[in-house]
Amino acid sequence: MADIARMAGVSISTVSRALAGNPLIPKTLRDQIVEIAQTHGYVVNQSARSLRLRKTDTIGVVIPLAHETGQLISDPFFLEMLGRLADEITRRNYSVLLNKVIVTETGWLDRIIQSHRADGLVLIGQSTQHDALNAVADNYKPMVVWGAQLPGQRYCAVGSDNVEGGRLAVAHLAANGRKRIAFFGAVDAPEAAQRFKGYKKGLAEAGLPFDPALVVSTPYTLEEAQEAASAFLATGVPFDGIFAFSDVIALAAVGALHAAGKTVPGDVGVVGFDDIVLARHSNPPLTTVRQDLAFGARAMVDLLFRRMAGEDARSTLAPVELVVRGSSV
Repeated sequence: MADIARMAGVSISTVSRALAGNPLIPKTLRDQIVEIAQTHGYVVNQSARSLRLRKTDTIGVVIPLAHETGQLISDPFFLEMLGRLADEITRRNYSVLLNKVIVTETGWLDRIIQSHRADGLVLIGQSTQHDALNAVADNYKPMVVWGAQLPGQRYCAVGSDNVEGGRLAVAHLAANGRKRIAFFGAVDAPEAAQRFKGYKKGLAEAGLPFDPALVVSTPYTLEEAQEAASAFLATGVPFDGIFAFSDVIALAAVGALHAAGKTVPGDVGVVGFDDIVLARHSNPPLTTVRQDLAFGARAMVDLLFRRMAGEDARSTLAPVELVVRGSSV
């Protein structure tokens, strides 16, 4: 920058303001300084600039994985949410820094915050890290989490009505004559636990008994979920409906059912959760509980920027909608 100032016959501060597009510098002089910089290959040292301004113009998007460590960023839900978040963040002229964390020890979130590589954080999912999120929430405000709202929660969260979603799925299956409805998924993370609660609520409202034999612990990846579904089928436990924690698990279950010679929805009705793009293109098209991910991404980024500006922006809950397709009727 000193070299450019010498060549342009101006001060270093004038060069700095000109390269930043400051309108107080006359346009002709600004253009001259920019041309000199481009001709001589000058590039702003963003690290030094961020250190000086204490601002990175970057938002960190973090995927914490503790209980489902095998889940990939290529998971369709993550891909859709990441795309929508990136659109919202870049629309505000900020960059996106993606960080997938396999949580193996305490302090992982503190280390991300203390790296000062981002002006704020969006976390996709709570995993089993509710306490870790609560621990930093009092002192670190620019953080918004996609996930369930829980008692005693001190961090800002955006999520869907998971309990109502589970209830809607089971009510739909029961209304279509299903009497033995299985739950495919895990119940150890907040969102999963709430969907499982909705599953049991739907059974009770339909007058159907809860049977622990119909609760199938299922991993999150397509291949592992299909193996779990096949293993359950091999037990011979009778069932005629499935409510799955996610569309990925539901699609895996459909694959396992077809491989076992069963028809969907003839023998077994299947309902997923999320409404990812693949859901409408599966065979048969998947009935699912739709989460409004466009709303979710927009709300998370809006709340984050408000918190970055010093506001005490609060958590919000999005409604869910049952989308009926061919896998259940």
